[in-house]
Amino acid sequence: MALRVFAALPIPDEIAERVSPLLKGVPGAKWRPEENFHITLAFYGEWPEDRIAELDHELSLIRIAPFDLRLKGTGHFGKASPTQLWLGVEGGEPLERLARQCHRAGVKAGMDMEKRNYTPHLTVAYLNMAEIVRVQRFEERLNLWASEPFLADRFHLYSSHQRGRGPNAYEIEAEYPLES
Repeated sequence: MALRVFAALPIPDEIAERVSPLLKGVPGAKWRPEENFHITLAFYGEWPEDRIAELDHELSLIRIAPFDLRLKGTGHFGKASPTQLWLGVEGGEPLERLARQCHRAGVKAGMDMEKRNYTPHLTVAYLNMAEIVRVQRFEERLNLWASEPFLADRFHLYSSHQRGRGPNAYEIEAEYPLES
């Protein structure tokens, strides 16, 4: 059996609770529930369950000191027809380095990783036929918003499971403390 897996930073509850009330005003948006908030570091796709241990081992070798993050700004993916709304993430070089090392862990474990630039973000909604003007208004409204800084002191290997028509359920497969 295969699991759909990714490495990500969790969002602290107190930050998620401040984000949720902001998520409104875009008809056609499927807003993400707080329990699904995360900052993806590397997406591995479908991974054979009997090979998760290889990926887990490679991820466990990552050594980076804890660092501060902040959610700031907003944007969307899908130029002509927006598909996702997101909040930006400020984490600087430590966040970029952690994402690179998570990507490299997938390669070392034998995964054929996609090569695309890393854009740190928190996906807050998936969009279906959303009017671009409504998306732009959402972005303008939140463009100056920023969360308080919060500490990234661990990351997780998550698996994603379909839940009928609702949002996917994410399960923590492993946790990795950040330490130098």
